[in-house]
Amino acid sequence: MDPVVLAVSGASAQPLAQRALQLLLEAGETVELVTSRGAIGVWQAELGLRVPSEPAAQEAFWRECTGTSSGTLHCHRWNDQAAAIASGSFRTRGMVILPASMGTVGRIASGVALDLIERAADVHLKEGRPLVISPREMPWSLVHLRNLTALAEAGARIAPPVPAWYHRPSTIEEMVDFLVIRVFDCLGYDLGSLRRWQGPLPPT
Repeated sequence: MDPVVLAVSGASAQPLAQRALQLLLEAGETVELVTSRGAIGVWQAELGLRVPSEPAAQEAFWRECTGTSSGTLHCHRWNDQAAAIASGSFRTRGMVILPASMGTVGRIASGVALDLIERAADVHLKEGRPLVISPREMPWSLVHLRNLTALAEAGARIAPPVPAWYHRPSTIEEMVDFLVIRVFDCLGYDLGSLRRWQGPLPPT
């Protein structure tokens, strides 16, 4: 099975990325992980995690944090544009940017690749492979909307992490799982159990 690229940019919502990585590895998937320079700082601010930048150290770090030895994990430096995922000849099942900052969105929409996330996204667009972008910003300005529209027109799926309450979540963890699973639905993944809409639930 071809790997999936999981990219994490410097927007708020790092717990979604961490849970996505855990669910993918637990499902036995091969994950090509690239974390932007800004995301490393956000991870420390939001979760108190000091994420190493060196790939081997980062792989060991995420194995410990996710508590799983399943699947295959390859980590990449944020600016390593010689990485395998920077080439169109390296086959993948698709790419998810979770979360996606509006700076990252704007550069991809403009065809500008200053780091590995942007280069890999450009590769997925030019190769016609699935690219799912999960923007984490509110409200969206007209500039944001035009950039997202340009990416949708180029073939990307826009999947903002918008919560729902019909499954009656009782914890933050249940809401995180809902958001992550719905984002990866866009790639055809089935990551864990989810109470999907089957009609109204009975009153409690």
